[in-house]
Amino acid sequence: MRLLIQGGRVPDPAHGIDGPLDLLIEDGKIVQIGESLRAEGAQVLDASGLTAAPGLVDMHVHLREPGFEAKETVATGCASAARGGVTTLVAMPNTRPATDCPEMVRLVRDKAALTGVNVLPAGAVTLGQKGEQLTDFAALKAAGAPALTDDGVPIQNLALLRRAMQEAKKLGLPLLDHCEDRDMVRSYAVNEGTVSQALGLPGRPAIAEELQIMRDVMLAEETGAHVHICHISTARGVDIVRQAKVRGVRVTCETCPQYFTLTEEEVLRQGTMARVNPPLRTQADVEGIRMGLIDGTIDAIVTDHAPHTAEEKAQPLPDAPSGMVGLETSLALALTGLYHTGLLPLGRVLALMSASPAALLGLDKGTLAVGTDADLVLFDPGQEWVIDKNQFASKGRNTPFHGRTVRGKVKYTISQGNIIYMEG
Repeated sequence: MRLLIQGGRVPDPAHGIDGPLDLLIEDGKIVQIGESLRAEGAQVLDASGLTAAPGLVDMHVHLREPGFEAKETVATGCASAARGGVTTLVAMPNTRPATDCPEMVRLVRDKAALTGVNVLPAGAVTLGQKGEQLTDFAALKAAGAPALTDDGVPIQNLALLRRAMQEAKKLGLPLLDHCEDRDMVRSYAVNEGTVSQALGLPGRPAIAEELQIMRDVMLAEETGAHVHICHISTARGVDIVRQAKVRGVRVTCETCPQYFTLTEEEVLRQGTMARVNPPLRTQADVEGIRMGLIDGTIDAIVTDHAPHTAEEKAQPLPDAPSGMVGLETSLALALTGLYHTGLLPLGRVLALMSASPAALLGLDKGTLAVGTDADLVLFDPGQEWVIDKNQFASKGRNTPFHGRTVRGKVKYTISQGNIIYMEG
């Protein structure tokens, strides 16, 4: 199949390209980039007025299958990803059973194979995510796992975690790290502060996240392992990573749109829709996250896409599960909150959502270079639209952004030269 994309703005942060160019795609690869290209017999896609950027790489997604298909399936999660311009994603291992062996990695990959979205299941660090015994890292890597994580179940056994870092370093695998001290946060619903006090609820203190970031940064410094801090949410947490990077520690980090867009006050307005782990923090923390994005301390923007059923989220705030969906809104929220406000240039926003996470995982993705996979998102960066959860492809409707007006609309998503989403 030959596809010619004409007339779009082509920003490729990985190669410093940004201008009106055409792209010619053959057999799933980009074969030519230039002005006024011609290709006899090719399907022509008019991208006038659109931006043609590398397909987004989301390195933190919960697809829920197997075990929790009422929340999401691989098929619905990938359809949601395609609608949001995501062509590659890393699926978290907290399924049932957990993705803690090569067979489970292959199961998820096989289920995703027909969707057009490149799904890379992360391998669990410990068997069953129980924090007791390490998995076979080499076997997980051989099966296609790009990284290791116990995600929402932070490892408390420091001797085990240190050994995990040592083994992961030998294999060149990053360890994706959810940083919260379990004894301090328990199953609490909101940030410890004015909102938790107003609601009369115990809170999840920021220090619980920051202490574990400091702990794991120190272990990364000692072992030389690549530790990646998941969904960082506090200003002081960002500063810990910033200082560690100055010392040359191999630590990277990610954040999500909710942490540079919303504060803990959203819980008072939207209840369980605004319950996430780690929780929404203060305005000072939002500013700290934005500064981390501006100065380069934060390496990636991800979604932590975490669908739940309506029945689960209808429970009282202390009992409802944490998490929100984000695959279909992340690009628009990032453009609205960072690009259209002048905080970041367009190329930097796109790099945080494509080239940078791809590089962290060692993937040949996130670029539009000749010879690479033709993974693209075509979007109108200025188009206003209203987020409507009832239009999501995801099974999850749990978003605090329902009804919000945003700018930046995905028109086409292309994976390995195939159009896997087209608006309408």
